[in-house]
Amino acid sequence: MAEKLRVVHYINQFFAQIGGEESASMGIQTEDKPIGPGISLQAALRDRAEIVGTIICGDNYIAENIKTVTQEVLKVIEGFKPDMFFAGPAFNAGRYGIACGSLCKAVKKKLGIPAVTAMFDENPGREIYAPDIFILRSGNNARKMAEEIKKMVDFAYKLYDGTLERDPEKEGFFERGWMVAKKYDYMASKRAVDMLINKVQGRPFKTEIPMPVNEKIPSPVPIADLSKATIMFATDGALCTKENTERMPSAGSNVYHAYNVDGKKTLSSEEYTCVHGGFDRTYAIENPNRLVPLDAMRALEEEGITKFHNEVLSCAGLAGSLSNGMNIGKSMVEYIKNHNIDAVILTST
Repeated sequence: MAEKLRVVHYINQFFAQIGGEESASMGIQTEDKPIGPGISLQAALRDRAEIVGTIICGDNYIAENIKTVTQEVLKVIEGFKPDMFFAGPAFNAGRYGIACGSLCKAVKKKLGIPAVTAMFDENPGREIYAPDIFILRSGNNARKMAEEIKKMVDFAYKLYDGTLERDPEKEGFFERGWMVAKKYDYMASKRAVDMLINKVQGRPFKTEIPMPVNEKIPSPVPIADLSKATIMFATDGALCTKENTERMPSAGSNVYHAYNVDGKKTLSSEEYTCVHGGFDRTYAIENPNRLVPLDAMRALEEEGITKFHNEVLSCAGLAGSLSNGMNIGKSMVEYIKNHNIDAVILTST
Protein backbone atom coordinates (compact mmCIF):
# COMPACT_ATOMS: atom_id res chain seq x y z
CA MET A 1 0.00 0.00 0.00
CA ALA A 2 1.32 3.45 -0.92
CA GLU A 3 2.44 5.68 1.93
CA LYS A 4 -0.21 8.15 3.04
CA LEU A 5 0.06 11.81 2.15
CA ARG A 6 1.01 14.01 5.09
CA VAL A 7 -1.46 16.80 5.87
CA VAL A 8 -1.22 19.85 8.15
CA HIS A 9 -4.35 21.74 9.20
CA TYR A 10 -4.57 25.30 10.58
CA ILE A 11 -7.49 26.44 12.78
CA ASN A 12 -8.15 29.30 15.19
CA GLN A 13 -8.82 29.18 18.92
CA PHE A 14 -12.59 29.10 18.44
CA PHE A 15 -12.70 26.03 16.20
CA ALA A 16 -10.12 24.34 18.43
CA GLN A 17 -12.73 24.75 21.20
CA ILE A 18 -10.25 26.62 23.39
CA GLY A 19 -12.35 29.78 23.67
CA GLY A 20 -13.77 32.84 21.94
CA GLU A 21 -12.55 36.44 22.11
CA GLU A 22 -11.12 35.90 25.60
CA SER A 23 -8.63 33.47 24.02
CA ALA A 24 -8.04 35.37 20.76
CA SER A 25 -4.57 36.54 21.84
CA MET A 26 -3.21 33.04 22.51
CA GLY A 27 -0.01 32.12 20.72
CA ILE A 28 0.81 29.15 18.50
CA GLN A 29 -0.04 25.64 19.68
CA THR A 30 0.34 22.32 17.88
CA GLU A 31 -1.23 18.89 18.07
CA ASP A 32 -0.22 15.73 16.22
CA LYS A 33 -3.84 14.74 15.61
CA PRO A 34 -7.05 16.16 14.11
CA ILE A 35 -8.81 18.77 16.26
CA GLY A 36 -12.32 20.22 15.88
CA PRO A 37 -13.12 20.49 12.14
CA GLY A 38 -10.00 18.43 11.54
CA ILE A 39 -12.01 15.34 12.49
CA SER A 40 -14.28 15.96 9.49
CA LEU A 41 -11.20 16.75 7.42
CA GLN A 42 -9.60 13.41 8.29
CA ALA A 43 -12.81 11.59 7.39
CA ALA A 44 -12.95 13.36 4.01
CA LEU A 45 -9.28 12.56 3.32
CA ARG A 46 -10.13 8.86 3.65
CA ASP A 47 -7.23 6.39 3.58
CA ARG A 48 -5.18 8.36 1.10
CA ALA A 49 -3.90 11.00 3.53
CA GLU A 50 -3.38 11.55 7.24
CA ILE A 51 -3.38 14.68 9.39
CA VAL A 52 0.04 14.67 11.04
CA GLY A 53 -0.26 18.13 12.57
CA THR A 54 -2.87 20.65 13.65
CA ILE A 55 -1.71 24.23 14.24
CA ILE A 56 -3.85 26.46 16.45
CA CYS A 57 -3.42 30.21 16.84
CA GLY A 58 -5.48 33.02 18.32
CA ASP A 59 -7.13 35.36 15.81
CA ASN A 60 -5.77 38.50 17.49
CA TYR A 61 -2.27 37.09 17.87
CA ILE A 62 -1.84 36.52 14.15
CA ALA A 63 -3.97 39.44 12.90
CA GLU A 64 -1.99 41.97 14.94
CA ASN A 65 1.36 40.63 13.67
CA ILE A 66 0.37 39.01 10.39
CA LYS A 67 3.76 39.00 8.65
CA THR A 68 5.79 37.91 11.67
CA VAL A 69 3.40 35.24 12.90
CA THR A 70 2.85 33.89 9.37
CA GLN A 71 6.59 33.19 9.19
CA GLU A 72 6.54 31.61 12.65
CA VAL A 73 3.67 29.30 11.68
CA LEU A 74 5.35 28.53 8.35
CA LYS A 75 8.39 27.17 10.20
CA VAL A 76 6.12 24.93 12.26
CA ILE A 77 4.39 23.71 9.09
CA GLU A 78 7.75 22.91 7.49
CA GLY A 79 8.67 20.79 10.50
CA PHE A 80 5.79 18.40 9.76
CA LYS A 81 7.08 17.83 6.18
CA PRO A 82 3.57 17.97 4.69
CA ASP A 83 2.33 17.07 1.23
CA MET A 84 -0.82 19.22 1.63
CA PHE A 85 -1.92 22.15 3.73
CA PHE A 86 -5.46 23.12 4.71
CA ALA A 87 -6.57 26.28 6.52
CA GLY A 88 -10.04 26.77 7.94
CA PRO A 89 -12.60 26.95 6.41
CA ALA A 90 -12.92 30.55 7.62
CA PHE A 91 -16.50 31.24 6.48
CA ASN A 92 -17.23 34.94 7.25
CA ALA A 93 -14.72 35.37 10.12
CA GLY A 94 -12.52 38.28 9.02
CA ARG A 95 -9.37 37.83 11.12
CA TYR A 96 -9.52 34.07 10.61
CA GLY A 97 -9.87 34.54 6.85
CA ILE A 98 -6.87 36.83 6.67
CA ALA A 99 -4.81 34.35 8.67
CA CYS A 100 -5.87 31.45 6.42
CA GLY A 101 -5.11 33.46 3.30
CA SER A 102 -1.71 34.63 4.51
CA LEU A 103 -0.65 31.12 5.54
CA CYS A 104 -1.81 29.49 2.30
CA LYS A 105 0.07 32.10 0.30
CA ALA A 106 3.24 31.53 2.34
CA VAL A 107 2.98 27.74 2.09
CA LYS A 108 2.42 27.86 -1.64
CA LYS A 109 5.42 30.17 -2.14
CA LYS A 110 7.86 28.40 0.19
CA LEU A 111 6.84 24.74 0.04
CA GLY A 112 5.11 24.51 -3.35
CA ILE A 113 2.47 22.08 -2.09
CA PRO A 114 -1.33 22.29 -2.46
CA ALA A 115 -2.63 24.89 0.02
CA VAL A 116 -6.40 25.25 0.20
CA THR A 117 -8.84 27.32 2.23
CA ALA A 118 -12.49 28.34 1.91
CA MET A 119 -14.33 31.56 2.73
CA PHE A 120 -17.57 33.42 2.34
CA ASP A 121 -17.67 36.03 -0.42
CA GLU A 122 -17.58 39.00 2.00
CA ASN A 123 -14.61 37.76 4.03
CA PRO A 124 -11.82 40.35 3.67
CA GLY A 125 -9.32 37.52 3.30
CA ARG A 126 -10.97 36.63 0.00
CA GLU A 127 -10.47 40.11 -1.42
CA ILE A 128 -6.84 40.28 -0.25
CA TYR A 129 -5.62 36.81 -1.21
CA ALA A 130 -7.83 35.48 -4.04
CA PRO A 131 -5.37 36.62 -6.76
CA ASP A 132 -2.57 34.61 -5.11
CA ILE A 133 -4.14 31.37 -3.90
CA PHE A 134 -7.10 29.07 -4.38
CA ILE A 135 -9.97 30.07 -2.10
CA LEU A 136 -13.09 27.96 -2.39
CA ARG A 137 -16.53 29.50 -2.00
CA SER A 138 -18.20 28.67 1.31
CA GLY A 139 -21.32 29.65 3.22
CA ASN A 140 -21.17 32.41 5.82
CA ASN A 141 -21.26 30.09 8.83
CA ALA A 142 -20.20 26.62 9.94
CA ARG A 143 -23.63 25.03 9.57
CA LYS A 144 -22.41 22.85 6.68
CA MET A 145 -18.87 22.33 7.94
CA ALA A 146 -18.51 18.71 6.79
CA GLU A 147 -19.80 19.57 3.31
CA GLU A 148 -17.41 22.53 2.94
CA ILE A 149 -14.46 20.43 4.10
CA LYS A 150 -15.24 17.65 1.64
CA LYS A 151 -15.15 20.22 -1.18
CA MET A 152 -11.75 21.39 0.07
CA VAL A 153 -10.40 17.84 0.10
CA ASP A 154 -11.71 16.96 -3.37
CA PHE A 155 -10.21 20.20 -4.67
CA ALA A 156 -6.83 19.55 -3.01
CA TYR A 157 -6.62 16.06 -4.49
CA LYS A 158 -7.23 17.53 -7.94
CA LEU A 159 -4.44 20.01 -7.31
CA TYR A 160 -2.10 17.26 -6.14
CA ASP A 161 -2.95 14.99 -9.08
CA GLY A 162 -2.75 17.80 -11.63
CA THR A 163 -6.33 17.28 -12.83
CA LEU A 164 -7.78 20.64 -11.74
CA GLU A 165 -9.45 22.69 -14.46
CA ARG A 166 -8.69 26.42 -14.44
CA ASP A 167 -12.38 27.24 -14.42
CA PRO A 168 -13.53 29.03 -11.24
CA GLU A 169 -17.20 28.45 -12.00
CA LYS A 170 -16.79 24.73 -12.50
CA GLU A 171 -14.30 24.11 -9.70
CA GLY A 172 -15.88 26.46 -7.16
CA PHE A 173 -13.01 28.84 -6.40
CA PHE A 174 -13.02 32.63 -6.47
CA GLU A 175 -11.83 34.42 -9.61
CA ARG A 176 -8.07 34.93 -9.65
CA GLY A 177 -7.89 37.39 -12.52
CA TRP A 178 -6.67 34.79 -15.00
CA MET A 179 -7.22 34.98 -18.73
CA VAL A 180 -8.23 31.48 -19.82
CA ALA A 181 -8.44 30.44 -23.47
CA LYS A 182 -11.84 28.98 -24.36
CA LYS A 183 -13.13 27.65 -27.66
CA TYR A 184 -16.59 28.87 -28.72
CA ASP A 185 -18.78 27.66 -31.54
CA TYR A 186 -19.47 31.15 -32.84
CA MET A 187 -17.65 34.48 -33.13
CA ALA A 188 -17.24 37.13 -30.44
CA SER A 189 -19.30 39.64 -32.42
CA LYS A 190 -22.34 37.34 -32.39
CA ARG A 191 -21.87 36.54 -28.70
CA ALA A 192 -21.71 40.25 -27.90
CA VAL A 193 -24.90 40.99 -29.85
CA ASP A 194 -26.68 38.07 -28.15
CA MET A 195 -25.69 39.40 -24.73
CA LEU A 196 -26.90 42.88 -25.64
CA ILE A 197 -30.25 41.59 -26.86
CA ASN A 198 -30.69 39.51 -23.69
CA LYS A 199 -29.86 42.52 -21.54
CA VAL A 200 -32.26 44.84 -23.40
CA GLN A 201 -35.06 42.29 -23.21
CA GLY A 202 -34.49 41.55 -19.53
CA ARG A 203 -33.28 37.99 -20.00
CA PRO A 204 -30.35 36.53 -18.02
CA PHE A 205 -26.91 36.86 -19.57
CA LYS A 206 -23.31 36.59 -18.45
CA THR A 207 -20.49 38.79 -19.63
CA GLU A 208 -17.20 37.17 -20.56
CA ILE A 209 -15.24 40.06 -19.01
CA PRO A 210 -16.75 40.99 -15.63
CA MET A 211 -15.95 44.54 -14.60
CA PRO A 212 -15.70 45.89 -11.04
CA VAL A 213 -18.78 47.74 -9.84
CA ASN A 214 -17.94 51.01 -8.13
CA GLU A 215 -20.58 52.91 -6.24
CA LYS A 216 -21.02 56.45 -7.55
CA ILE A 217 -21.08 58.91 -4.66
CA PRO A 218 -21.85 62.54 -5.56
CA SER A 219 -19.60 65.25 -4.15
CA PRO A 220 -21.18 67.14 -1.23
CA VAL A 221 -21.95 70.83 -1.40
CA PRO A 222 -19.06 72.86 0.13
CA ILE A 223 -19.66 74.58 3.46
CA ALA A 224 -20.10 78.30 2.79
CA ASP A 225 -19.28 79.53 6.31
CA LEU A 226 -17.21 77.31 8.62
CA SER A 227 -17.88 79.58 11.59
CA LYS A 228 -21.53 78.53 11.50
CA ALA A 229 -20.86 74.84 10.86
CA THR A 230 -20.74 71.95 13.32
CA ILE A 231 -17.92 69.50 12.64
CA MET A 232 -17.16 66.12 14.22
CA PHE A 233 -14.51 63.40 14.11
CA ALA A 234 -14.99 59.78 13.07
CA THR A 235 -12.15 57.26 12.98
CA ASP A 236 -11.52 53.67 11.95
CA GLY A 237 -8.39 53.70 14.11
CA ALA A 238 -9.95 51.85 17.10
CA LEU A 239 -9.73 54.72 19.57
CA CYS A 240 -11.21 53.57 22.88
CA THR A 241 -11.12 54.19 26.62
CA LYS A 242 -8.01 53.15 28.51
CA GLU A 243 -9.78 50.21 30.18
CA ASN A 244 -11.69 49.34 26.99
CA THR A 245 -14.80 48.46 28.98
CA GLU A 246 -16.78 48.85 25.75
CA ARG A 247 -14.74 45.95 24.27
CA MET A 248 -13.54 47.74 21.15
CA PRO A 249 -12.04 44.96 18.98
CA SER A 250 -8.60 45.23 17.39
CA ALA A 251 -10.14 44.07 14.10
CA GLY A 252 -13.44 43.01 12.61
CA SER A 253 -15.75 45.69 14.04
CA ASN A 254 -19.46 45.18 13.61
CA VAL A 255 -20.51 48.34 15.53
CA TYR A 256 -19.06 51.75 16.30
CA HIS A 257 -18.74 53.50 19.66
CA ALA A 258 -19.41 57.17 20.46
CA TYR A 259 -17.10 58.91 22.97
CA ASN A 260 -18.22 62.08 24.71
CA VAL A 261 -15.37 64.60 24.96
CA ASP A 262 -17.38 67.55 26.22
CA GLY A 263 -15.16 69.82 28.32
CA LYS A 264 -11.94 68.11 27.18
CA LYS A 265 -9.30 70.13 25.33
CA THR A 266 -7.20 67.09 24.52
CA LEU A 267 -7.30 63.30 24.45
CA SER A 268 -5.16 62.20 27.39
CA SER A 269 -3.24 58.92 27.27
CA GLU A 270 -4.44 58.36 30.85
CA GLU A 271 -8.04 58.18 29.56
CA TYR A 272 -7.79 56.93 25.97
CA THR A 273 -5.81 54.40 23.99
CA CYS A 274 -5.76 52.62 20.61
CA VAL A 275 -6.27 48.87 20.10
CA HIS A 276 -6.10 48.68 16.29
CA GLY A 277 -4.38 45.48 15.16
CA GLY A 278 -3.09 46.61 11.78
CA PHE A 279 -0.32 49.12 12.50
CA ASP A 280 2.29 50.15 15.08
CA ARG A 281 0.19 51.82 17.76
CA THR A 282 3.12 53.18 19.78
CA TYR A 283 2.67 56.84 18.87
CA ALA A 284 -1.14 56.76 18.97
CA ILE A 285 -1.04 55.24 22.47
CA GLU A 286 1.55 57.79 23.59
CA ASN A 287 -0.64 60.65 22.35
CA PRO A 288 -4.18 59.76 21.15
CA ASN A 289 -4.46 63.21 19.52
CA ARG A 290 -2.21 61.83 16.79
CA LEU A 291 -5.10 59.55 15.85
CA VAL A 292 -7.97 61.95 16.59
CA PRO A 293 -6.60 65.56 16.80
CA LEU A 294 -9.00 66.95 19.38
CA ASP A 295 -6.35 69.40 20.62
CA ALA A 296 -6.03 71.01 17.17
CA MET A 297 -9.81 71.16 16.73
CA ARG A 298 -10.23 72.89 20.10
CA ALA A 299 -7.69 75.52 19.03
CA LEU A 300 -9.74 76.22 15.88
CA GLU A 301 -12.90 76.39 17.95
CA GLU A 302 -11.37 78.92 20.34
CA GLU A 303 -10.44 81.10 17.37
CA GLY A 304 -14.08 81.06 16.22
CA ILE A 305 -13.23 79.26 13.00
CA THR A 306 -15.74 76.46 13.55
CA LYS A 307 -17.81 74.59 16.14
CA PHE A 308 -16.98 71.07 17.29
CA HIS A 309 -19.54 68.36 18.08
CA ASN A 310 -18.55 66.87 21.44
CA GLU A 311 -18.65 63.20 20.50
CA VAL A 312 -16.15 61.13 18.52
CA LEU A 313 -17.26 58.02 16.57
CA SER A 314 -14.80 55.14 16.48
CA CYS A 315 -14.48 51.59 15.13
CA ALA A 316 -11.64 49.26 14.10
CA GLY A 317 -11.14 49.37 10.35
CA LEU A 318 -9.17 46.14 10.04
CA ALA A 319 -10.33 42.76 8.70
CA GLY A 320 -14.00 43.62 8.65
CA SER A 321 -16.50 42.15 6.25
CA LEU A 322 -18.02 44.34 3.56
CA SER A 323 -21.50 43.94 5.04
CA ASN A 324 -20.35 44.97 8.53
CA GLY A 325 -18.51 47.97 7.10
CA MET A 326 -21.59 49.10 5.21
CA ASN A 327 -23.77 48.66 8.28
CA ILE A 328 -21.37 50.69 10.43
CA GLY A 329 -21.26 53.42 7.79
CA LYS A 330 -25.05 53.59 7.55
CA SER A 331 -25.34 53.74 11.36
CA MET A 332 -22.83 56.58 11.50
CA VAL A 333 -24.74 58.46 8.83
CA GLU A 334 -27.94 58.14 10.87
CA TYR A 335 -26.12 59.51 13.90
CA ILE A 336 -24.77 62.42 11.85
CA LYS A 337 -28.20 63.27 10.47
CA ASN A 338 -29.86 63.06 13.87
CA HIS A 339 -27.32 65.46 15.39
CA ASN A 340 -27.37 68.02 12.57
CA ILE A 341 -23.67 67.66 11.79
CA ASP A 342 -22.49 69.75 8.83
CA ALA A 343 -19.19 67.96 8.15
CA VAL A 344 -17.18 64.97 9.37
CA ILE A 345 -13.41 64.68 9.44
CA LEU A 346 -12.42 61.04 8.97
CA THR A 347 -9.12 60.20 10.62
CA SER A 348 -7.48 56.90 9.77
CA THR A 349 -4.27 55.01 10.30
